[in-house]
Amino acid sequence: MQPETPDRTAQIRLPGLTLAMLDGLARVLAPYLRKGDVVTLSGDLGAGKTTFARFLIAAIAGEDVEVTSPTFSLVQSYETPRVEIHHFDLYRLEGPEELPELGFDEAREDGLLLVEWPQRLGDALPPNRLDVALSESAEADQRDVTVTGFGGWAPRLERFRAATDFQKNAGWSAASSRFLAGDASVRSYVRLQLGEKAALLMDWEPQPDGPPLANGLPYSRIAHLAEDVGPFIAVSGALREAGVPVPEIYAQDTERGFLLIEDFGDYILGKLVERSGEIGTLYRPAVDLLLRLRRTPVPRELPISDGWTHRLPDYDKRALHAEAALLLDWFLPAMTGTDVDQAARGEFAALWEAQFDWLATRETGLVLRDYHSPNLIALMPGDPRGPLGVIDFQDAVIGHPAYDLVSLLQDARLTVPPDVESQLFNHYCRQAEQDGVFDADGFARAYALLGAQRNTKILGIFARLALRDGKTAYLAHLPRVRAYLERDLQHPALAPLRAWYARHMPGRVDAQAIARAGAGR
Repeated sequence: MQPETPDRTAQIRLPGLTLAMLDGLARVLAPYLRKGDVVTLSGDLGAGKTTFARFLIAAIAGEDVEVTSPTFSLVQSYETPRVEIHHFDLYRLEGPEELPELGFDEAREDGLLLVEWPQRLGDALPPNRLDVALSESAEADQRDVTVTGFGGWAPRLERFRAATDFQKNAGWSAASSRFLAGDASVRSYVRLQLGEKAALLMDWEPQPDGPPLANGLPYSRIAHLAEDVGPFIAVSGALREAGVPVPEIYAQDTERGFLLIEDFGDYILGKLVERSGEIGTLYRPAVDLLLRLRRTPVPRELPISDGWTHRLPDYDKRALHAEAALLLDWFLPAMTGTDVDQAARGEFAALWEAQFDWLATRETGLVLRDYHSPNLIALMPGDPRGPLGVIDFQDAVIGHPAYDLVSLLQDARLTVPPDVESQLFNHYCRQAEQDGVFDADGFARAYALLGAQRNTKILGIFARLALRDGKTAYLAHLPRVRAYLERDLQHPALAPLRAWYARHMPGRVDAQAIARAGAGR
């Protein structure tokens, strides 16, 4: 929910817009709208409110949608893959007391609201809203438009203006815009098309992830998660030098947090596997990329720009502990209905401490951390860079190379059968042995240890996304992640941890229990 700060406003004035320019404004604005938003459309009869609403609905739902004026029905709703749109025309509304009959509050909770004649709302006018006011211009076929962000929409409108300024300065102001579904982070993406050229606008306002935890530090700082675009720029350069295909950066604004980057397209590895079922064949090049990284030393200090550098942090015990503790803080309380007691917490931390002490004595290298199917994209045939491109690498650290391998072969979004996992794991180990000294037993233990730690973290993160952020789609993956965790805990070196999980973890993952807990917050 947006904070209610009704006194704050931001405004953009756009005089003399033609019909085509109104359509363009709707297309640029559409990617920034989301569930729960209220967009009010103000102006006299014939000002163009319904026309702009049609443009906005088409920009979100697609060109083929049939938009009907709600003049007589007072509301028309549109299901879209991204958000449900509710278009209200309140001209014939007698008063705010009629709003419950229209389902106004329910629509606001589960969708995006476009409201013509918002003055009819009276005291029910939401303090957090975006208002688009249209009026006649000097030319009969033009309109003067004033866009105003009220309350929580004020900083969002300021951010929108900064993004469009960046896009203009990069030479892409004439590009068409389309929302691109992002990940579980604070980043957002807009797909731009300019003739035959395509690019992604990454909007990443510098900020930490979550409130302060230990020693006044947020989770992102403890777990060494990137908080701005600098690490993305730095790590992309290092990967490019190592021969790993990553998006080119066309333009950047490190201070405000905008990047214009190469668009690798939609051939995401996970989707290709779902269509073909050829998981072993499709994952093999991804394993080979990890072998390439293993063979290529990467400096710890990486350049960003203008003398600024990014130092790759160690994937240290503090970060590993903080990630594992997400199970205790979010997943288990939601599953059991009670907090984990201090004795169980202490034993959990001590058992992991012993494992992390052993891990600290092993080999290290560059670890990308989110190396799995959603972040691997098939490039066009014949691309000289190779068959796969890599994205979402800004959280890279120095750690054990088994982490990225288990991240790939125990994919949280896609079930990797045990036999396929074993085949690809053995392929990696055989190639690593040919390269020189390789401790196969130690690597296998690190693989199981880091798989258990990662899957423990993911159970906590997916629960947190549902409970804190209202993102419940990730709950569908919990049974798969739990199964991976059970697989990892079978390693003999993890027997003490296996016993702790057997005592404290519910026998079955109940995603609905977490969803219900989130709904009650």
